[in-house]
Amino acid sequence: MPYIFQMEWEEKVMSSVFKTIDKIKPLYDILYKAVLCICKVLLVADIAITSYAVLGRYVPFIDDPAWSEEVVLTLMSYMAVLSAALAIRRGAHIRMDAFDRYLPKKVLIFLDFLADIMVLALAVVMITVGWEYATGIGAKATFTSMPKVSRFWMYLPVPMAGVAMLIFQIEKLYQRIREICVKEENE
Repeated sequence: MPYIFQMEWEEKVMSSVFKTIDKIKPLYDILYKAVLCICKVLLVADIAITSYAVLGRYVPFIDDPAWSEEVVLTLMSYMAVLSAALAIRRGAHIRMDAFDRYLPKKVLIFLDFLADIMVLALAVVMITVGWEYATGIGAKATFTSMPKVSRFWMYLPVPMAGVAMLIFQIEKLYQRIREICVKEENE
């Protein structure tokens, strides 16, 4: 009998711990919206700069800026890696699920958890190696068309996206652990 009471007590404690941690979800929502907004602004800037460059090539009284191609490519790299972090939060990343229906549920849970750990490791690598490249190679070079602007800004999106991926992946891992530890009231 004492074992049953202990199990109920542990379940209540775990439930209250998860409810407390759930209170930071609005911060994740704010971060997600901020990164999404940054991606939208970068897309608008990309379109505006590209349009201006195209007009500059065909309309005689508009200058064709030499810097447009490098800036557009840099902004696109920011969008690409930051949107990958957004995909982690939404669960919209590439996944092979052809064998999921044939595998036992515990194996699927393990494989999902393993995949989450691997993405977390990738985020750490992106932060560390990306920062080394940004402060190393990037800080020593400049853009060809803009000699006063450091290439640091071209390498910066990798560690930035690594931080966003790390944050969103920690949330994903927390959600998986919560699903495993706390039985829903419906069951």
